Amino acid sequence: MPLPRPLLDRLHSPEDLRRLDEHLLQQVADELRAETIDAVSVTGGHLGAGLGVVELTVALHYVFDTPRDRLIWDVGHQAYPHKILTGRRGRIRTLRQGGGLSGFTRRAESQYDPFGAAHSSTSISAGLGMAVARDLSAKPHNVVAVIGDGAMSAGMAYEAMNNAGALQSRLIVILNDNDMSIAPPVGAMSSYLARLVSGGTYRGLRETAKQVAKHLPSFIYEKAARAEEFARGFWTGGTLFEEMGFYYVGPVDGHNLDHLLPVLKNVRDSENGPILVHVVTQKGKGYAPAEASADKYHGVATFDVVTGAQAKPKANAPSYTRVFAESLVREATEDKRIVAVTAAMPSGTGLDLFGRAFPKRTFDVGIAEQHAVTFAAGLASEGYKPFCAIYSTFLQRAYDQVVHDVSIQNLPVRFAIDRAGLVGADGATHAGSFDIAYLGCLPSMVVMAAADEAELVHMVATAAAYDEGPIAFRYPRGEGVGTDLPERGVPLPIGRGRILREGTRIAILSLGTRLAESLKAAEELEGRGLSTTVADARFAKPLDTDLVARLAREHEVLITIEEGSIGGFGSYVLHFLSNAGLLDDGHLKVRTMILPDEYIDHDTPDRQYAKAALNAQAIVTKVFEALGHDADILKVRA
Repeated sequence: MPLPRPLLDRLHSPEDLRRLDEHLLQQVADELRAETIDAVSVTGGHLGAGLGVVELTVALHYVFDTPRDRLIWDVGHQAYPHKILTGRRGRIRTLRQGGGLSGFTRRAESQYDPFGAAHSSTSISAGLGMAVARDLSAKPHNVVAVIGDGAMSAGMAYEAMNNAGALQSRLIVILNDNDMSIAPPVGAMSSYLARLVSGGTYRGLRETAKQVAKHLPSFIYEKAARAEEFARGFWTGGTLFEEMGFYYVGPVDGHNLDHLLPVLKNVRDSENGPILVHVVTQKGKGYAPAEASADKYHGVATFDVVTGAQAKPKANAPSYTRVFAESLVREATEDKRIVAVTAAMPSGTGLDLFGRAFPKRTFDVGIAEQHAVTFAAGLASEGYKPFCAIYSTFLQRAYDQVVHDVSIQNLPVRFAIDRAGLVGADGATHAGSFDIAYLGCLPSMVVMAAADEAELVHMVATAAAYDEGPIAFRYPRGEGVGTDLPERGVPLPIGRGRILREGTRIAILSLGTRLAESLKAAEELEGRGLSTTVADARFAKPLDTDLVARLAREHEVLITIEEGSIGGFGSYVLHFLSNAGLLDDGHLKVRTMILPDEYIDHDTPDRQYAKAALNAQAIVTKVFEALGHDADILKVRA
């Protein structure tokens, strides 16, 4: 249960917040920060980003008439305080749990979430669309997009700003600068200037001066414009945004409500076109362990509020991410042409380990997956061996570059695809559901999937040795199954799978880490008198057609299983069997097991795979269905 917090207990919606006197807002912020820390200590999740925007969240909901005014949080991992203030406090300790609140903003969850997010740099585009829709409908409400300075490294944000500057629709963008990467020092003078330049008097005088200056001789007008731009840029640093058509205000201390509130009121009441308010915050603000941490407690497990110690369970096996990174370091030690590329996820992909070993051969390009892929293609064109390590869900953002800049030119870029399959608490937005389908359809692409951590070591070596074109290998989030790891990987024969268990009647052909569940299912089937073969395909493309043909000819039932959507490995197997005439005589019963045609919400991975019917019990059930048995026989022994 939430701890008693005198003011927060009275706030059931932002409307209640707006009834308070301004002098009480700092107390609201203090209670909101404490509530956020307490809630995330129970659930785990993204903490530091939310702590950095507590005062900003209070100020935005106080100044703007949400939900009538649209408030869009980029990415959404900083939105926990927003959720608490918008009627979800009673459920905040269900964050990222099965059936609970999403860890990101979600339209279906609340009217206060006008746009769903989880991938970064989308807020300005979405906000501009909402602003134009408002203008077309002749409505008066405001549209506010909050975007972090990290998300501003993505080209999409600038594409949106360029369009907004051209359209001159009334849009407010809050640049949450929590790294001091853009801002000059914030103090009383800069805050005073921000209030001044956001006010109506200054704006009116500025526009009047512009109109007068336009009637002066051109050389005088141009000098005046340059002088005005220089003066504003000297004090505020906003020249870039002004050039893109935005009216720049800032920097503003994002933790000082006396500074924030008047600026936000000024921009709310402005008749100008797009306005950018530059707010400087501190990630992890107000919680000493987060402030002292290198990553400001960006993502945490459950933790002790007093000490900050995270209750991470002891791993039984190394994580796939770490196995990949350490394997790549070993390969790079032997081959100086190996380089690594990531898009703002060095620790998430394990490339922080590679970066410590080879700092000059590691490239973090920011939140710019499109650039990362084409940058890697450029490296490959000059004889280097780039490993482009990107989560499956984020690689989707660079699909045109994969096709046009890598595949068509047959450049040997190595794609290390982390977070393949279902990912647990991050839910549908981060699931690696589609990469087998969207990569396997490309003519020159080799696609592998590791069944366990030892196989991943071999696949890193395979990718390092492969120079004939692009190659990808996918692996899940979390720890491995505990297999013994080889000292160094051995390149696998391209397009060749392996048989782990021989049987005579049922064949299970697995791609990826469903192999462990396939072996469990085989044991169950053997106990029911069904002799079962289990094979690891290793490659979705090129398909091991000899292996598939053998399984088809020698078994009554063939089950394929993968952690991916329709259009992937199972489709390739069916396509081959059909064209090879192996389905013509009707003796073979083939069933494909894939992720269902729906988005699976956040939960534990085991529960997600049970819901997706991709566990051992589901395999056994599928076999009996193929054999035509009644439902009563389908029950699997505990």
